[in-house]
Amino acid sequence: MDAKKGAIFTKLSNNISLAAREKGGDPNTNFSLRIAIDKAKAVNMPKENIERAIKRGTGELGGAQIAEYIYEGIGPVKSQFIIKALTDNKNRSAASVRHVFSKYGGSLGSVMWNFDNKGVVRILSEELKNGLSDDFELELIDAGAEDIQKEDEGVAIYTKSENLQKVKQFLDAKNIKTETAEIEYIAKEEAQLIDADKESVQKFIDELENDEDISDYYHNLANL
Repeated sequence: MDAKKGAIFTKLSNNISLAAREKGGDPNTNFSLRIAIDKAKAVNMPKENIERAIKRGTGELGGAQIAEYIYEGIGPVKSQFIIKALTDNKNRSAASVRHVFSKYGGSLGSVMWNFDNKGVVRILSEELKNGLSDDFELELIDAGAEDIQKEDEGVAIYTKSENLQKVKQFLDAKNIKTETAEIEYIAKEEAQLIDADKESVQKFIDELENDEDISDYYHNLANL
């Protein structure tokens, strides 16, 4: 559990550092940084870790800088995956990602054609005690929402990537706490996974989640 927690903190620190490097270390003016900090706070990441990650991103601590790399590939049972790595060592992350794909019978290859880049805001059910009224949905659409979908644990709001901040600010103004607000790769066409194949795909995902360089991953599986 300690190792898993350490990996999560490393991923979150890298996310904070990259956001701070790209648009500065002030979360009041850097939306991406504020979202990254919110994610870190949600898992009780210590304040000093957050501050150190910001300083690393702005160059105050020196050392190698974090950069983002996107990998595409075919995973187990011909599943499609896009993997986002945040790392200070491109060669290490590339070799690690290639190894995981190969280990589970897959390979790196182009799948981006089947994904759209969208802003996604997720809200847990307890934050919407009265559900979503028609008027509220219309307000969300005016704020930039393109689609609103009910999920097992709440609601997902989809936007164009450039409208994510506007929708998040609208929800903040309504005092509605969001679970996540991020740019994600959303599959245009999804595939169904049969039960017999779920174990191998889950093992593949477990390896991705345990890799400190891999910040996030996206797939085309509808029932995983």
